[in-house]
Amino acid sequence: MVMSYQGEAAKEVKEAALQPMLVSDFMTKDLITFRADQTIFQAIDILIKHRITGGPVVNENNELIGVLSEGDCLKEVVKGKYDNMPMLSGTVGDHMTKTVTTIPPEMNVFEAAQLFLSKRIRRFPIVKDGKLVGQISQRDVIKAVREM
Repeated sequence: MVMSYQGEAAKEVKEAALQPMLVSDFMTKDLITFRADQTIFQAIDILIKHRITGGPVVNENNELIGVLSEGDCLKEVVKGKYDNMPMLSGTVGDHMTKTVTTIPPEMNVFEAAQLFLSKRIRRFPIVKDGKLVGQISQRDVIKAVREM
């Protein structure tokens, strides 16, 4: 005789389980941002000081105009390899990625997780009504799922 150790099946679905898990509930709102007119050297200092791998670039109206990453900075460093001296010239606006995939705060966390896999990006800026309102990272999504 085989005994089952499976517990009693749940008869009710808890209301909390039906609530959507929105990006806005798990995004980071207090962001380190960059301005297009900052020097690339200033941006590298900020990345190192705050231990971040990149961040959004905004204009004076808090509208997203690009993203600057460590990779963007490394491209500038590599330019100086022939002189054995990193270049580190230009502005954030010269080196930022201008074509940025953004997501709305109303997006479900599971949809965001799928976007992370398909786009192979570390973070997505969250934009509402043309303004930067936050950012979500892969780690934020993992934390959200852990909280379920």
